[in-house]
Amino acid sequence: MKLEFLLLSALLLRPSTGYELKKFFDTYGRFLRSNTTMSQAYRTLAAMEKRGWVEHTIEERPGATNAKRYRVTEEGHTVVLDWLASPYNPPSRFQDPDLWVRLGSAAFMAVEEVIAILDVEIDTRRDEVAKYRHRERPLFAEAPPGHDIELGTQMAEWIHRRSAEEMDRHIASLVELRRRLLDGTPINPAPAHGPEETR
Repeated sequence: MKLEFLLLSALLLRPSTGYELKKFFDTYGRFLRSNTTMSQAYRTLAAMEKRGWVEHTIEERPGATNAKRYRVTEEGHTVVLDWLASPYNPPSRFQDPDLWVRLGSAAFMAVEEVIAILDVEIDTRRDEVAKYRHRERPLFAEAPPGHDIELGTQMAEWIHRRSAEEMDRHIASLVELRRRLLDGTPINPAPAHGPEETR
């Protein structure tokens, strides 16, 4: 996931200062891109400002260092929309954030466009399951010194099963999301509350 698109998406939702962007990367953003430093963010913002994608205003703060508040320009907005409209190519790992950043920007797309992205992701992951789920998973032809064959075999099987469960849940959740979007039903049903919770 390119840092440019993550920053543009965040700034479209809310023009932000560097401090506010740091809070974003320390909380929500950490799940979309690992270990992003503010030096990386500032370099990227400077490059995007040269391209005309973002601009900043100075906020004077008595007794403190003045702050730059960044916002997306009209050209930057177009860049985001063009990216959202571009073909979605799923990464090799479904855990990578590419899909989530696009879905997080769903408000800038038509429902049909969101469903098209889901179709690509669902089809890709189903194809991967069909191709790789029951693949041969050989370990060492001859165990090296100090290798516990039993433990290694058991751990490899445990990892394979957990990964398969994660993939199945991922696909099932997207199929359900697609159904709700098609039906026009709420994406997030209201939770059932007990008597105490509804007071």
